[in-house]
Amino acid sequence: MRLVQVAVGVQDLDRAVAFYRDVVGLAHRATYDPPGLAFFDLDGVRLLLDRGAPASLVYLGVEDLPATVARLRAAGVVVEGEPHVIFTHDDDTLGPARTAEWMAFVRDSEQNLLGLVEQRAV
Repeated sequence: MRLVQVAVGVQDLDRAVAFYRDVVGLAHRATYDPPGLAFFDLDGVRLLLDRGAPASLVYLGVEDLPATVARLRAAGVVVEGEPHVIFTHDDDTLGPARTAEWMAFVRDSEQNLLGLVEQRAV
């Protein structure tokens, strides 16, 4: 099995599409309205914005966490949790060995929580 799609609940589809496309920088693939669905590509996994889905917590991998948080903050995004280390990878079980898992948390335009993740060498 493989992950195909993750759904995120939204209230305002146009506002959410603009947030994920213009602020986060994801590749918008299609919108179908009705019924209120928009699709983005996350490295082969579909991110579905769905007016009928419940709120969610999605984690997105980023290359430079401090720069990403700064860019989002400058765009008016609410930062719920500043960049901090969650744990260190001693082996390759959940990420590359000898890296620290850094995370920060922000709110999208629909008040869903987004976790931003960077694995940084220690």
